[in-house]
Amino acid sequence: MSKIAQAFQNGKAFISFVTGGDPDLETSEKLIVAMEKAGADLIEIGIPFSDPIAEGPVIQEANERALAAGCTTDKLFDMVESVRTKVSVPLVFLTYINPIYIYGKKRFMERCQKAGIDGIIVPDLPYEEKQELAPDCESYGIDLISLIAPTSKERIRMIAKEAKGFIYCVSSLGVTGVRSEIRTDIGEMVKQVRQASELPVAVGFGISTPEQAAAMAAVSDGAIVGSAIVKLVAKYGRDSEEPVAAYVKSMKDALR
Repeated sequence: MSKIAQAFQNGKAFISFVTGGDPDLETSEKLIVAMEKAGADLIEIGIPFSDPIAEGPVIQEANERALAAGCTTDKLFDMVESVRTKVSVPLVFLTYINPIYIYGKKRFMERCQKAGIDGIIVPDLPYEEKQELAPDCESYGIDLISLIAPTSKERIRMIAKEAKGFIYCVSSLGVTGVRSEIRTDIGEMVKQVRQASELPVAVGFGISTPEQAAAMAAVSDGAIVGSAIVKLVAKYGRDSEEPVAAYVKSMKDALR
């Protein structure tokens, strides 16, 4: 069992997200430590990128702030190496295919392994092209995490069958962002996934309240929250540690 799958062993998992380098790398490091202490079971770190096509305005703006503050992929790797000595939860990068190619696939995976990254999520890598990265991920013990969307339909089982780590169920069409309600039949999606895979299934995109998190976790193995946390970072900047920790605790408590 991979370290990522182990994150789901203690009941429903809460997965939190932060954009690396927003507002600066020192704050990102503090936030990762604070989120683990507050109950996050797995933490996603976004690599800042100029064209994050799966992201809504909240995370797009966080990417812009991080890049403007001078965050680079190399500096982010250095920060992750440092924070890895302070946290034990699985850490996952969320990035896009272009930054990996520019960095160099082999070099990127080597640094992921060295920094203690357990998996990567690449929203613009379709299932049909996953061989572009899957062998490199496997060579370095990095889980390439698959996304399943409401539009996946007959492809759900096909994607789930070959997935690694955990399966990321996208709750809504469109980009990331806070939503007042989630209309997708998540239960049906998860049911189809479970017919093809024994991996844990977590739901993300649009979850922002403890009630939404509890509802999604009731039909899956966990909830993923990004934009709501990034909004707090945008509001409080270098003083966001306490508000983010309080928010993560309230979300984790809703899943217990």
